[in-house]
Amino acid sequence: MPERRTVALVTLGCARNEVDSEELAGRLEADGWELVEDAEDADVAVVNTCGFVEAAKKDSVDALLEANDLKGHGRTQAVVAVGCMAERYGKELAEALPEADGVLGFDDYADISDRLQTILNGGIHASHTPRDRRKLLPISPAERQESAAEVALPGHGPVDLPEGLAPASGPRAPLRRRLDGSPVASVKLASGCDRRCSFCAIPSFRGSFISRRPSDVLNETRWLAEQGVKEIMLVSENNTSYGKDLGDIRLLESLLPELAEVDGIERVRVSYLQPAEMRPGLIDVLTSTPKVAPYFDLSFQHSAPDVLRAMRRFGDTDRFLELLDTIRTKAPQAGVRSNFIVGFPGETEADLAELERFLTGARLDAIGVFGYSDEEGTEAATYENKVDEDVVAERLARVSRLAEELVSQRAEERLGESVHVLVESVDEEGVYGRGAHQAPETDGQVLLTSGEGLSVGRIVEAKVVGTEGVDLVAEPLTGSLECSEEAGR
Repeated sequence: MPERRTVALVTLGCARNEVDSEELAGRLEADGWELVEDAEDADVAVVNTCGFVEAAKKDSVDALLEANDLKGHGRTQAVVAVGCMAERYGKELAEALPEADGVLGFDDYADISDRLQTILNGGIHASHTPRDRRKLLPISPAERQESAAEVALPGHGPVDLPEGLAPASGPRAPLRRRLDGSPVASVKLASGCDRRCSFCAIPSFRGSFISRRPSDVLNETRWLAEQGVKEIMLVSENNTSYGKDLGDIRLLESLLPELAEVDGIERVRVSYLQPAEMRPGLIDVLTSTPKVAPYFDLSFQHSAPDVLRAMRRFGDTDRFLELLDTIRTKAPQAGVRSNFIVGFPGETEADLAELERFLTGARLDAIGVFGYSDEEGTEAATYENKVDEDVVAERLARVSRLAEELVSQRAEERLGESVHVLVESVDEEGVYGRGAHQAPETDGQVLLTSGEGLSVGRIVEAKVVGTEGVDLVAEPLTGSLECSEEAGR
């Protein structure tokens, strides 16, 4: 009888990392590893790291050190780093963090089982030397699909697997194993980014933009529905670019209705939208298709023109407000969220005031605010007109206070509205879920005043009767529809 091998995956960072972890889990389970929830119960703890900003990198290091502390006190014998931070720094991370028994890059994912077995046996797998992954694919998007098979693309695992490798649900199952029982799951639409924002290093370690084929996205969604998933969230570095390398920049507009028709799926949500790439047809589909949430995760980052140009981005306050007006004219209850950077090099008090003008007029449901800090390898890190750290901290606190007030006000505007709530937890603390305007983890939640007859995964219509900051309190309506055609709206 084969020796029992156990592995735990600890995932940090964004929803894209969650998809990557589930692909790794699928590969490991297919090769005989037993997946366990807690690192202390695993022979190998695999930490899927985030390498986006300094705070995220610190969290990743802390998680690796915490897992390392388990060695010698239980089952855990090895700690391995994967993910964006491991890919971005490779040997440098391995040298700086000897507590990690292995640092594996994206190119190691296809052989993850062998890599972990080597490390578990006391062997050493040499950490990779980081490289600019944008250079792995052709410059022309139209030529990338032919080269895709030769490049490691986490989360793009094949959907029609060879016999003996597919999970039990059948040949269309993806190379993926769910790590929780949530009724919500992310589906990777694409990887990489062709934009060159001056503050962002992601394209250098995630590579150039490349779309997954619609058939793979559809089949993975069908498989997730078989696992009990009710809502899928499409993720990538830039969903508005989907299809440009497949010859159809409007491919998302045709894919969304097909995803919404998958049996068992009650809500389709799209994240990571670029304001400069929003087009009328996409807005129409997002605001009028049954079961597609009228939800807009728009990456504004700022609204002062001079700051945006320094960021290598486009737009301004009035253009952004006009975009929001267009969306809300078509779907008054649409949810909108965004992130913003304050203290960017060269940002003046007038620029900050312009950002505050935009925030005040935008009526966003959720707002993330970050203080600028240099990110190595980015253009902005070379800029000379840096804002003093104390000033950045003051502006961060100031805009964060304003954001908190504004999202609370926006929540209060929803009093009396009817929302369709996907129930995500039912316990002694109450019944919680999310409306169509709320994405997982980032946008608040809904507390239902009654849990009678409700279970996880059910969609219930409710009336908003109260607010708690960004969160809503809602009363289920008598005779509300469960999983109806309009429930995702």
